[in-house]
Amino acid sequence: MAGITELTAHLPTVLVLAGHDPTGGAGLVADSEAVAACGGWALTLPTALTVQNCRDVTAVTSVAADDLRAMAAALEEFEIAAIKIGLIPDGAVLDAVVDILRRRPGVPVVMDPVLRAGGGSDLSTAELIDAICRHLLPCVDILTPNRQELARLAGAEFADDTERAVRLMSLGCQALLVTGTDYPAARVPSDRVEHTLHAPQTSRQWSWPRLAGRFHGSGCTLASALAARLAAGESLVRACEQAQAFTWQALSRGWQPGHDQRLPRRLWQLPARPAFLATDAAAPRQ
Repeated sequence: MAGITELTAHLPTVLVLAGHDPTGGAGLVADSEAVAACGGWALTLPTALTVQNCRDVTAVTSVAADDLRAMAAALEEFEIAAIKIGLIPDGAVLDAVVDILRRRPGVPVVMDPVLRAGGGSDLSTAELIDAICRHLLPCVDILTPNRQELARLAGAEFADDTERAVRLMSLGCQALLVTGTDYPAARVPSDRVEHTLHAPQTSRQWSWPRLAGRFHGSGCTLASALAARLAAGESLVRACEQAQAFTWQALSRGWQPGHDQRLPRRLWQLPARPAFLATDAAAPRQ
């Protein structure tokens, strides 16, 4: 038992504030799996309960803001090494999230801006997006939008991704990892996906083979993996590289329970049926 205690005492801890998805493809379950698979420990605070399947989201119920604050306060004993933010369902939850972040100064914050469900349902409003840009982005170290989310956050007056990224950084966000999975830029081959890191001193691009099909929870997976790698002390570029590689592997092994979006297998390293006892003889005696 001493060995187990020694190992768990040093797990990088990631505080996750996100919605709950009952499919496990996205939301807090996805976040927890990604953090664990990348060597961390997830502390989960639900911002909303959702009614959804692998096709679309049909309802979102916000968690009471005071309950969210109370859950966060109960975790004061943990030394949090990174924070990941997902779905922000309304202004009250937004205010609570900002309050929670201000109680953890200096902790790297990763935000996956969940503005629309994979099936197309809108999960935000123009007013809420404006409030997120004004109040939450100044607290964010790295934002992980897809190209559509980037355009929606920055506003229609900006012509390309670089201008949009610069706009969001001018609002206080420190860096962006913009993903091209939703639709490729004109110069990117149709069989590739390009992700771009925008930061004050760094600009990097990565190209990955485009996987067939549609996926549920890819953004949650990437952002939580990135948070876990930052929590472990990796540099921003290295953490971005590792999070992308992990996400691509999880998506490439994804499974399809029905005829709609595929679900990432974030724990593919585990055997299908792990044996916890080597032999029957090792089982406890009754």
